[in-house]
Amino acid sequence: MFERSVTAEYASLTRTGQPVTVPTTPYVNASGLTIDLSTGLTYPAKAERARRDPRVCLLFADPVGSGMADPPVVLVQGLATVRDSDLQTNTDRYVKLSMEKLPDATKGQPRFVLRRLAWYYARIWIEVTPLHLRWWSSRNLEEPPRTWNAPEGTAAPLSDPAPSGTQPHPWLAPPTSWHAAAKEAGRLATHDLTTVDLNGFPLSLPVMHTEVADDGFRLTLGGAAPPVAAGPACLTMHSHAERFTGQENRTIIGTVEPPARPGGDVDFRAQRALADWSLAGGRASIALSFLSQGRRLAPRLATEAQRRFQPVPTVRLPDRP
Repeated sequence: MFERSVTAEYASLTRTGQPVTVPTTPYVNASGLTIDLSTGLTYPAKAERARRDPRVCLLFADPVGSGMADPPVVLVQGLATVRDSDLQTNTDRYVKLSMEKLPDATKGQPRFVLRRLAWYYARIWIEVTPLHLRWWSSRNLEEPPRTWNAPEGTAAPLSDPAPSGTQPHPWLAPPTSWHAAAKEAGRLATHDLTTVDLNGFPLSLPVMHTEVADDGFRLTLGGAAPPVAAGPACLTMHSHAERFTGQENRTIIGTVEPPARPGGDVDFRAQRALADWSLAGGRASIALSFLSQGRRLAPRLATEAQRRFQPVPTVRLPDRP
């Protein structure tokens, strides 16, 4: 499941304890000890949240593109280690692994064009050491989960030192209203809710049914889902094709109230939608959108490398077979 999933929901915590969940591509570390994901050097917010507070989670509940007919749903809660002390090695690793796992994303692209995409391929890696696993036989969460806990005393390595200077500002403006994102709820296939559990870890769960309400959403979870505590929450909706060339994401943050009775619906009170970077449509429209975003992000590349006292990494493509 970890090796073959195209997307997993990655949740980290802001300074105020607000969970933020983003679909991302997971990779099993060669050591077999961590599940890894990456974020662009030019948009490092996911990594900086994890560096401040290493409590994170990964939800594997989207089988699209995995080739698995009936996979389980797996929730991984663990500790994150941020790696950005060797940007060239990070970039080389991402180029290799992403092209192996998502070949359709770059299929047909001239190599000279790909070499110019350092603003995208330059990466920060986040290694997640699992502490607690729960898995259900299906997305409906109809039966109690099986569980696994790491041996007592398990710890994650420390993150690389934080870069100097100030973290860059968000590069995309958020929607003016969460209602615009709510209109996409019926079109985007996968909905997931993230709350914070009693141990302070993000807790992501698949949503069976989403109903839009005046102040947010009414969410139906599976009957064997763990209890949801009142407090800050994040609702993420996304979709991508079987052959991955792009995806659409919508993220709304707010608060939740636990159901009045066990197994009842969860009320999610929306506060605001976050900016999203979606690549949707045909190859031509995706390519144009990608290049447009690159013009906005490319100027950050040298600044972010300098903050880490390193040269700008080079995109070194693997030899073709």
